[in-house]
Amino acid sequence: MKITKLIIFTLALVLVSCKNEETKNTSNNPVEEKVQALLAKMTIEEKIGQLNLRGTSSRVKGSLPEELKQAVRDGKVGAFLNVMNTDYVDELQKIATEESPNKIPLIFARDVIHGFKTIFPIPLGLAASWNPETVEASSRVAAVEASSSGIRWTFAPMLDIARDSRWGRIAESPGEDPFLASKLSTAYIKGFQGEDLKSSTSMITCAKHFIGYGAAIGGRDYNTAIINKELMQNVYLPPFKAAFEAGSQTVMTSFNETNGIPASGDKKLLQDILRKQLKFDGFVVSDWNSVTEMIPHGFAKNEKHAAEIGITAGLNMEMTSKSYENHVKDLLKEGKLNETQINSLVAEILRVKFRMGLFDNPNRDKNHTGNLYAESHLELAKKSAIESSVLLKNEGNILPFSKETKIAVIGPLADKPREQLGTWTFDGDKTHTITPVASFKKANVNHNFVEGLSYSRDLSEKDFQKAIAAGKKSDVIVFIGGEEAILSGEAHSRANIDLPGAQEKLIKELAKTGKPIVLVIMAGRPITLTNIINNVDAVLMAWHPGTMGGPAIHDMLFGVKEPQGRLPVTWPKVAGQLPLYYNHKNTGRPAIPEEFVQMNDIPVGAWQSSLGNTSHYLDAGYTPHFPFGYGLSYTSFEYSNLKLSTNKLTDANEITVEVTVKNIGKRDGEELVQFYVQDVVGSITRPVKELKGFKRVSLKQGEEQKVSFSIGVKDLKYYNSELIYGVEKGNFNVWIGKNAAEGLKGSFVYE
Repeated sequence: MKITKLIIFTLALVLVSCKNEETKNTSNNPVEEKVQALLAKMTIEEKIGQLNLRGTSSRVKGSLPEELKQAVRDGKVGAFLNVMNTDYVDELQKIATEESPNKIPLIFARDVIHGFKTIFPIPLGLAASWNPETVEASSRVAAVEASSSGIRWTFAPMLDIARDSRWGRIAESPGEDPFLASKLSTAYIKGFQGEDLKSSTSMITCAKHFIGYGAAIGGRDYNTAIINKELMQNVYLPPFKAAFEAGSQTVMTSFNETNGIPASGDKKLLQDILRKQLKFDGFVVSDWNSVTEMIPHGFAKNEKHAAEIGITAGLNMEMTSKSYENHVKDLLKEGKLNETQINSLVAEILRVKFRMGLFDNPNRDKNHTGNLYAESHLELAKKSAIESSVLLKNEGNILPFSKETKIAVIGPLADKPREQLGTWTFDGDKTHTITPVASFKKANVNHNFVEGLSYSRDLSEKDFQKAIAAGKKSDVIVFIGGEEAILSGEAHSRANIDLPGAQEKLIKELAKTGKPIVLVIMAGRPITLTNIINNVDAVLMAWHPGTMGGPAIHDMLFGVKEPQGRLPVTWPKVAGQLPLYYNHKNTGRPAIPEEFVQMNDIPVGAWQSSLGNTSHYLDAGYTPHFPFGYGLSYTSFEYSNLKLSTNKLTDANEITVEVTVKNIGKRDGEELVQFYVQDVVGSITRPVKELKGFKRVSLKQGEEQKVSFSIGVKDLKYYNSELIYGVEKGNFNVWIGKNAAEGLKGSFVYE
């Protein structure tokens, strides 16, 4: 299809010719007047100092080194990370604002990812809530708690689209879909930053990782990403665009290279795309040592060259490594850099500090306690865990239990307060964590707890017989397993994502008792269940649920509440299917049930042929174990009567797509109604489906409700191979349903 058939709405890299001019217009911008006045007084050493982010891998221990204090006194540090002793925070800020040449305040940063003291479900779990309001509220609590320690900058949210469950950092991601991720992105920014950046409870955000970190080859952390320009625009950039429109003040470059260039040295990425196209006007910080890591990447010859590349690309602040500090001054003398470049980078940092109100109120508010572990915080954490949990199987409606049910609680994560917090919880305190076992005890549940395995990777079978004996004496077995917290997150990718250790073997032995088994999983990623799915009667995915995971699991198992989560990622049968995602493209020979031939159905000695002639695996097929958007309830819902207000879309109208949803089960419940669209023919091939909306409805038993979505031209636009953003005339399909794999179908034409 020719480009001339496009209705062109914007050219992504041309529409905005330069970054926001308002920030440069000193006559109309009081902040800019202050920035330029301050810049005029700063020495080159002080300017370089603002580009330096200093800290340690966890926290400064012992007394503050005099060398460090002197660096602040000389104006050679712009920000700190991981300084968690509030006395040190106060002392360093006092030195900066009273003793440094121009009294420029510091920013104190920390990885506050899904809670500070009160820990919420991991971000992938929060994404499973499909609830931006919950994400915003949990982030607000995290900011309130963390800012009491002087933290005013968080390295969150992580907005990497993740399509490979082997990748350890999928635990921190918003999932595989750009539409859902963008909604959550906005919520995170609003929650962390609050309504006023100058508030003592506001933490500026750092949208990360820019960009393509989640596309690392093979799901191996830090690895190469290969992303074509259309995919970059249509899939990986939208959550960042949403973050910047919501006001995120900083962005972090990713460790990886994308298409041959490490992100921390990618001038086109940081200037053409970030500054010009996305209109970002905050500052860019590198990830940990990622500037000097351009040397092992083979992109920089040495540390000095790395500094030159980083500055030229437009990277403002270097995290922990010292190439800027060590070499920028010499690079200026040699003419490889110029002071105009440095001034621009420093100005972008100073603007953010002025927006935060640090020049007027730099000190930690000592009257701000953070309300750590406040009752309202804990209630929200429990609510978040329930909304995040996904019921994947419930054979024979084994769940929920009655109060009289006699339960054998078995498994390595049933009573592990630290492990259920998940990855990136430096400040979480396990003594405040309530486990499932603790919740069962408090509720006087008739249960017997036998661990069976002492940790998730445990291979010992020494306690198997105790667990089996407990199972035989029960009405039902609740096996709580999964992954320890350390098995997901940064640098914790896995090639095999089955339950680790001897968990599968123990489950198979327990199944021999004949007692029904409910598997509760705590993990940072989807866990492949093919080997044991037929041995268990129910599966509840709780992710790593956080501080209040125990009470949440208790309430769900006993029907006080029902699991409300839906999958934000496609769940594979085996790791060999990965990467796997619902919004894939068709091939010229898409897999269809009528032509699929499973490996064991091939006759021995069969004539050599391309069996089935479609795109599939002989052993694993072509469908996932559970599709994107999947999740069961304790009741059932029926969809009927799909209607479109018109089957013709024009530039002047929108189409309303309506469906009737009825609760046909035996109890009240909630359903997440999902809306998908397919552009049938495009100038580049289009995904088989794309999420365009979702709504949660509460229905009493027997109640029905009409649910509608609107679709307009603006919702159908995409970037083509020429990076032209628009929509083409032609045919479109729509679905409203329970998940990406099923739903009622309709169609319309855009004329």
